[in-house]
Amino acid sequence: MKKSRILGVAVVATLAMGISSSAFATNGYQLIGIGQYAIGMGGAVVAAPDDPLSAAISNPAGLALLAPQAAFSAEIFNPTRKTNLGFGEIGSHTNIYGVPAIGWVAPAFGDGIVFGGGVYGTSGLGVNYLQQVPSQIPGYPNSYAQAFSSINFMQMAPSIAMKVDHHLAVGATLNIAAEQASFQQTMTEYAPGTIQTQNGPINMPVGLTGGLNLSSPSWAYGVGFTLGALYKVNDMVTLGFTYKSPIWFTPLTWQAGAQNTVAQSGPNAGSGAMGTSGQYSGRLNYPQQVALGLAIRPTKSWLISVEGQWINWASTLNNFKIYGPWTAYNGGSPVGGISDIALPTHWKNQWVASIGTQYDVNNWLQVRMGYNYGSNPIAANNIGNNLIFPAVVENAITFGSTQKLGMGWKLTEAYMHEFGNTLTGSAGSSPFGGAMPASATLAENSFGLQVGYDF
Repeated sequence: MKKSRILGVAVVATLAMGISSSAFATNGYQLIGIGQYAIGMGGAVVAAPDDPLSAAISNPAGLALLAPQAAFSAEIFNPTRKTNLGFGEIGSHTNIYGVPAIGWVAPAFGDGIVFGGGVYGTSGLGVNYLQQVPSQIPGYPNSYAQAFSSINFMQMAPSIAMKVDHHLAVGATLNIAAEQASFQQTMTEYAPGTIQTQNGPINMPVGLTGGLNLSSPSWAYGVGFTLGALYKVNDMVTLGFTYKSPIWFTPLTWQAGAQNTVAQSGPNAGSGAMGTSGQYSGRLNYPQQVALGLAIRPTKSWLISVEGQWINWASTLNNFKIYGPWTAYNGGSPVGGISDIALPTHWKNQWVASIGTQYDVNNWLQVRMGYNYGSNPIAANNIGNNLIFPAVVENAITFGSTQKLGMGWKLTEAYMHEFGNTLTGSAGSSPFGGAMPASATLAENSFGLQVGYDF
């Protein structure tokens, strides 16, 4: 029997302000929008921000055009995740998560200058798979494969904006963020063994675990910035631009036991690395991105907004390096100590296109809908290295509405449906040596409610 069929693990691992939410994954592992107005517009708000939530996170210049106000959003996020680890398709546990956000804007520092911002759950992703595998030795316990990941990402975004003239507004945001990450991809198998007791040796099955296990949560803290501009060409056309820098994080650190990423089967059998008990670390920055938008008002009551976005995932998730007390192996023999191993996630840069439209039915009711497409950052031939990082969805539709309740109060709702998508690898792509090819499936739904108040 093989003592361990592991690995070639590729993983890293949603945020919530005090709420467990390891499951967001729309554009990569970034939500298509923050707040229910942005979601109802399919995320196309760079040229048409309409509340503090959509402005501070998408285009801070929009804050300069808003009346003093505050908004609170609460969203229920429901992803459906399935995988084939090589032994048949299984689903992930826990499929309901909460996503909160709060934002505000108020005058500051003189005419035309405002201060605003918010605190958001902006992104994340995670899975939790556990599957029994029939033992290869009659009478011995079943083996089991375990795959787990969690990224929780929280952002605070103090912003300042200024209306330069009746055409141009500019803004800037300081992105202060915290992220929590943990992940595991292991196989435990049983082999004949001898246990020493005070009454002498006893023959019994011994569990042998191989893989990467950094499942204890670790926090890191980072900072970046956003620059935005809005240019009103005329009463019908507005242009929007946003540049978000990377968010540079401190290292994640884990105190962990022994690690074993030496492949026991396939073309790389006998190669990989083993690590002793000790401290492991890795740095997971958030990617830079650029967005351009165009908002058109064919009539006073009708808004159409389109947006194109580029997200630089390749700079942060091409190879995720894990530093620690590693020893490299080749052909089953140790070849020397190394400082790190690189998990070959190999994410590509992502292009996102979105369109949203809003219609003012009357003085108190607005309705909207949107569509969001994000190119897949993961290639099918690399899905075996991303089974616990399955950001594979591409197409989403959204619907929303706002009711102006009077005395400054307004209520906004939105629904998002992300169509299911499956990526399947080639034969032999199972990281656990399973007979079936590796695959990952993801679909998503969300419903949110937002309360706003104009001062």
